[in-house]
Amino acid sequence: MSTQALPTALAEIVDDFQALSEPERLQLLLEFSRGLPDLPERLNDHPELLEQVVECQSPLFLTIETEKNDGGSPAVRLFFKAPPEAPTTRGFAGVLHEGLDGLTAEEILAVPDDMPELLGLTRAITPLRMRGMTAMLGRIKRKVAAAARLYA
Repeated sequence: MSTQALPTALAEIVDDFQALSEPERLQLLLEFSRGLPDLPERLNDHPELLEQVVECQSPLFLTIETEKNDGGSPAVRLFFKAPPEAPTTRGFAGVLHEGLDGLTAEEILAVPDDMPELLGLTRAITPLRMRGMTAMLGRIKRKVAAAARLYA
């Protein structure tokens, strides 16, 4: 699969990973883990609004919100909670946040399910961890599809 099927920000992230050697890819993943934004206060105070991605080896919780914009489709906002001592999980969440946050439901739903494989981490990261990132993307897409049906 080429990055042409991906939204621009996500395609640029994939290109960045693909341009690096495996050890450098792991370092970039660590940078994404450090860049994952904290939850807004309104979600910190209401953990019941977050959904756990049980396929992840480390505890990861996420939710989405839709945000009306000027005339077009609503933007989807992504929120993640992962412990600092889980850099791989946080890194995957950081990639998805930076690559998908603010896109429309249509753009997110068009992302191929096997996109995580494009990062070139399949030999450096255990299959169980890769399955966790694929599950994160799947959970986001499921929540986006459900929200899109509510607004249709």
